[in-house]
Amino acid sequence: MKTTFTARHFDASPDLKQYSLDAVEKLEQFIDKIIVCDVILQPSQNDENPYIAELNVKVPQKLINVSEEAPSYEQAINGAVDTAVRQIRKYKAKHFDRQ
Repeated sequence: MKTTFTARHFDASPDLKQYSLDAVEKLEQFIDKIIVCDVILQPSQNDENPYIAELNVKVPQKLINVSEEAPSYEQAINGAVDTAVRQIRKYKAKHFDRQ
């Protein structure tokens, strides 16, 4: 899986970047056919949840796009990964579990 990291409108710390990349590596446990995973972090206008994490996961014949807002980047990343896992399981059941 090829992974890209983008921080929009702010400079991400190396720790935040590593945390993000480690979090999306967990997606490979659920499906090994991931081609590319883009991680995009950006600030939000929302005062309650000022941070946004977006994941674009490219699998064969589909692009899974997830966006989560949270009080911290770490929480947003974890929420986005959890949502992506649910969508990947749904995709996998639909495309690969047919017998």
